[in-house]
Amino acid sequence: MGANELSALLWRERELLELLIFKLEEEHLLLQGGKGRWLQHATREVEQVLNLVREAGLGRAVEVAHLATEWGTNEDANLRELASQAPAGPWGEIFAAHLKAMGDLTVQIKDLRDTNEKFIRSAARSAQETLAGLCPAVATYDARGNDGAALSAAARLFDQNL
Repeated sequence: MGANELSALLWRERELLELLIFKLEEEHLLLQGGKGRWLQHATREVEQVLNLVREAGLGRAVEVAHLATEWGTNEDANLRELASQAPAGPWGEIFAAHLKAMGDLTVQIKDLRDTNEKFIRSAARSAQETLAGLCPAVATYDARGNDGAALSAAARLFDQNL
C-alpha cells in the first residue's frame, strides 16, 4: 500500500463525513418539523454512519502508519505530520487538502450536532412542562371545606407522540 491507497481511503472517509452531514440534516428537519415519530429511525441511521466513519478512521490510521514507515518518518505520525514530511512531489499538498476538507466537514458536523441537541433539549423541556401541568396541584381548603381537587379534575387532551 502507498500514497494512492491512502488518498483513496481519505476520499472514502470524506464521503462518509458528507453522508453523516446529510443524516444529521435529516434529523434536524424531523426535529424542526415536529416529526418525532421518525426520529428514532434517523438517529439509528446517524449511528450507523458514525460506525462506518470510525472504521474508516481506523483504516486511515493503519495506512498512515504504514506510509510513514515507508517514507522514513515516525510510525506514530498523524496525517498532518505525514503531509508536512511528504517527499518532494504532490503528495504533501494532496494530503493537506484532504486534511483541510475533513476539518471543514467536521466543523459542519459539530454545528449540526449542537443545533439538533438544542432542539431535543427544548422538546424534552416542553414535554416535561406539559406533563407537569397535568398533575393537579396541592390545594388548600376553602371556606366550605373543599380542597379544590374537583376544579382541577377537568378532562384534558394532549398529543401522545411527544
